[in-house]
Amino acid sequence: MEYQQWYMEYKIHKNRPGLLGDIASLLGMLEVNILTINGVEGKTRGMLLQTDDNEKINLMGQMLKKVDNITVTALRTPKLVDILAVRHGRYIERDSDDHKTFRFTRDELGLLVDFLGEIFKREGHQVIGLRGMPRVGKTESIIAGSVCAMKHWTFVSSTLLRQTVRSQLSEEEINPNNVFIIDGIVSTIRSNEKHYHLLEDIMKMPSTKVIEHPDIFMRETQYGPQDFDYIIELRNTPEEEITYETFTVNYNDF
Repeated sequence: MEYQQWYMEYKIHKNRPGLLGDIASLLGMLEVNILTINGVEGKTRGMLLQTDDNEKINLMGQMLKKVDNITVTALRTPKLVDILAVRHGRYIERDSDDHKTFRFTRDELGLLVDFLGEIFKREGHQVIGLRGMPRVGKTESIIAGSVCAMKHWTFVSSTLLRQTVRSQLSEEEINPNNVFIIDGIVSTIRSNEKHYHLLEDIMKMPSTKVIEHPDIFMRETQYGPQDFDYIIELRNTPEEEITYETFTVNYNDF
């Protein structure tokens, strides 16, 4: 018997007593299990469901259309954003034009770390860009996400503790299961030929690469937006503008 998960989301128009119990009873009669339930941003509720018969999900959707107090707004195989919405009670902000881009603020670091951790658990080649001003928590979030995913992390270039520009890695570090952390400014503005060859080899590896300051990285290399699976923006406040002029000057001084 094979079980499949579903994500159901519904908006509450009138939250009368017993509404959730009625919906839970309907799911119980259809033998659809509720794995997780949580409020998602105001009067919206999300559920992770599990069933061995997808026809029951279709039947449930048809029946809930007859309920006046709610409107089902999503009924689908769960995406990562759905799982995190139920877990944290809010949706991740996503760019309406570029669906690769996700936005976070500093007070959402827990959500960001969880998001990164889930991405890092995936095997194979993936490239993630992380935009943000200095000292907003970019590198710390990457490390925390690696811990959540139970992955080792390797600095290829960084400014976290000191200026780091690697020209080679140890055998232990050359591991597809590692998360490779690259500072896009350091690797392009203050790099040498050996470092760049190492960078090219890492970019070809079937592993996770996280590139801070991806815009500078793309500007100074042959890589483009099509090479990135995700672009993440981290700000101190929602209104903060991410600019590079104020701090790339310091790199050029080296």
